[in-house]
Order: sequence, then C-alpha cells, then structure tokens
Amino acid sequence: MLGRDEDILKAAEDWSKAGRGVALATVVETWGSAPRPVGSNLVIDEEGNFLGSVSGGCVEGAVVTEAIDVIESGKPKTLEFGVADETAWKVGLSCGGTIRVYVEKVS
Repeated sequence: MLGRDEDILKAAEDWSKAGRGVALATVVETWGSAPRPVGSNLVIDEEGNFLGSVSGGCVEGAVVTEAIDVIESGKPKTLEFGVADETAWKVGLSCGGTIRVYVEKVS
C-alpha cells in the first residue's frame, strides 16, 4: 500500500504510540534501474501491516518478514536485493537494478 512520506512517518509515530511494535524500512542506496528512489519508506507493525513502498511492490513481502524480526530483536538490518541476488528473483525484482534497504525498530 502506497502513501505519502508524511503519511508513512505519521503512521510510524501513531502505531508506536498505540503500543504496536513498529519498524521503518528506508531505501538507502540504489544501483541501475530501481523502482523507488533513495529515501523511500515502508512502515511495518508486528502483525505485518504496512504502509508505503521501498520497491514498487516487488520486495515488500521479504522486507516485511525481515522487519518483524527487527521488531522482535531490536537489532537493525541492512537488506540488499538485486538481479544477481537469487532472493531478488524469488521476490520479483527483475528490473535490472539493486536496492539496499535499512530496517530499524521505531521506539
């Protein structure tokens, strides 16, 4: 589900204040053809609900899964998806680019 940057960050704040476990995923680097620019965000709660996009939909499922782990552990992760990465093909990143996504718990 897409949203404006302000909506995504507001959702992160609201969900956290409501007592939900929350993570924020941010595109920190891109190479080649990338579906979303650096700075794009995805907010995720502990139940897998999300708002925003880091890839136009092609790797969101994998990012949501990793974000739930980040919420539980409290340890941030940097994820990389690209055409040379077997995981990228599994999740559908076939645009010819690579993206790096930083996932952190919101507290």
